[in-house]
Amino acid sequence: MDLDTVADELYRLRPEEFTATRAARMAAARTAGDRALADRIGKLRRPSLSAWASNLLVRERHSEVEPLLRLGEGLRQAHHDLDGAQLRELSRQQRVLVSALSRQAGQLAAQAGHPISEAAHHEVESTLRAVLADPEAAREWASGRLVRALTADAGFPAVAQTAPRRKAEPAPAKPAPAKPARAARPDPEQRRRLAQARKDADKAARELRAREDEAASASREAFAAKKNWDKAQQRVGDLTAELQRAREEQQQARAEEQRAREHARTADRRLREARRQAEAAAAAVERVGGQGS
Repeated sequence: MDLDTVADELYRLRPEEFTATRAARMAAARTAGDRALADRIGKLRRPSLSAWASNLLVRERHSEVEPLLRLGEGLRQAHHDLDGAQLRELSRQQRVLVSALSRQAGQLAAQAGHPISEAAHHEVESTLRAVLADPEAAREWASGRLVRALTADAGFPAVAQTAPRRKAEPAPAKPAPAKPARAARPDPEQRRRLAQARKDADKAARELRAREDEAASASREAFAAKKNWDKAQQRVGDLTAELQRAREEQQQARAEEQRAREHARTADRRLREARRQAEAAAAAVERVGGQGS
């Protein structure tokens, strides 16, 4: 047993199972004589509900972790290189992606038995925005061991502030028509990064829509299965009650049969006794008749 193994186990658990399991692993480490490991295990903190939902997203949708991390790298680079229009497009894709992923986290949490509140949803979104903006936050989220929601210390710069501003110059004595300034065009490497970022965002959005459809279908199937299970349970209850009534009727019939057999045996004994008495009386009559003749 080592700290990574225990941490992976603990942060996979439902929130209500965390504390008891941590205590059990601490006790096991102490029993094994590794007090230092027990102390390190004791320092592992139980995650908040939003952090647990974010960890659940990483573990249950692991195939989407790498594309999101790549998208974050592309977005961070793009914010240094691109103009306002391009940044607005990437920001739109970012909003779509964060919204879709947070919905997935909420669905996964609900399926695991812990629906999260609106406030927790906002914390999940804050975590995802931090993942896209901050490489350190991205690494922490990808570990699947968050304890609390993440926030970006310095998020992406505002789109309106991306283009450098020029200082105002004094007007010439004889103003002449000025040619409109031409926006700087991104170089081929910048265009490649932009294209890759857009490609990653589009792919992640498609995968998210597919996962959402899959989750919705699974929810419908689970609901239908629950209804069938409830019906089966009701039927089992009905059959159990019917079986109990049949057993009671069987016991009653058995008791009646035993009483009838006892009554028949009594009647048979009485019949045999009456026959003996009748035969004795007939013999007595014959003896008396023989004496008279």
